[in-house]
Amino acid sequence: MTAPTVGRGPLAKVRVLDAASFMAAPMTAMWLADFGAEVVKIEHPKGDMMRTWGSSKSGVPLFWKVVGRNKKSVTLDLHNPRGQDVFKRLVAKADVVVENFRPGTMARWGIDYEALRSINPRLVMLSISAFGQTGPYSSRAGFGTLAEAMSGYAHMTGSPDGPPLLPGFGLADGITGICGAFAIMVALHERDSVSGAGQSIDLAIYEPLMTVLGHPFIEFDQLGIVAQRLGSRLPFASPRNTYRSLDGRWLAMSCSAQSVFERACRAIGRPDLIDDLRFIDNQARTANHEAIDAIFAEWIGARDSAEVLTVLNDAGAAVAPIYDVRDVFDDPHMKARDNLAQIPDDELGMVRMQNVVSKLSRTPGKINHA
Repeated sequence: MTAPTVGRGPLAKVRVLDAASFMAAPMTAMWLADFGAEVVKIEHPKGDMMRTWGSSKSGVPLFWKVVGRNKKSVTLDLHNPRGQDVFKRLVAKADVVVENFRPGTMARWGIDYEALRSINPRLVMLSISAFGQTGPYSSRAGFGTLAEAMSGYAHMTGSPDGPPLLPGFGLADGITGICGAFAIMVALHERDSVSGAGQSIDLAIYEPLMTVLGHPFIEFDQLGIVAQRLGSRLPFASPRNTYRSLDGRWLAMSCSAQSVFERACRAIGRPDLIDDLRFIDNQARTANHEAIDAIFAEWIGARDSAEVLTVLNDAGAAVAPIYDVRDVFDDPHMKARDNLAQIPDDELGMVRMQNVVSKLSRTPGKINHA
């Protein structure tokens, strides 16, 4: 068992058993560890699956360095009665268990919430699964990909004349990881300030993504509208799109607020657009999105990106370059805010990775080790 020294943080007295893998639930534990929780990562004796997932350098898995940061690791075979006994002894001194086995698995092993709360009535247990602990799909296997498909996200993503698109990263997993950490903190607060008792948390991966999709659900309920693929457009604000500059850079612009639209019009020398009835407000502009998009696309396409960014930003309009990861590493604003942390690592030397969010003024989080 490795036990790196972990600096104290606002969650320093919280003990977490991360009995999960791949990848929403381990990210929940990562968020807690970032703020000082003592997280013991329980791995199968063969090692966590994420050690073999994604790129590696000289045999060292890279994404594992991020998801496993600030955690201690111990191997434990939960299929084995001896392993289950050790797990129960750990639970007796823990505040939180995070797991993502298929529903029913931990009950078969005798270490589900009902069994564990008899050992530790203050225990908070988060169970993340593809479809939740109840319902007709609860026994199905699944990953974030299925959540992105069934939440409505993929149907809304892509070009109007193209296929539905899945994200190129673990979107549903990441959002679920954040939501899981939030739910744990709610349960701990209730335990420590109200009841003194723990509780179980049932979180399906598709559920947080449904929530952050926002407007489509109430619009369908009340208006019968089925959200469709719009490319980079929004159905309620225009212009909002990506535009290519003369030097080939892609830029993103949004005029969601009327004041921002008016500033953008003045900046490009077209104050007449402000009073044009076709563009008088977001509702009108959305109905005439092709016309207003064409005007801004033409203006941006005739200028280099540096000029576009200077003119529009100086005017108080909302525009930004579309970055690849190299640009993120080089951006002076992100450097000033320490958005990428540099961490010494025994295997890789210095490693840069995404830093802790959010920035707490008095009790900030910290990456102590990869």
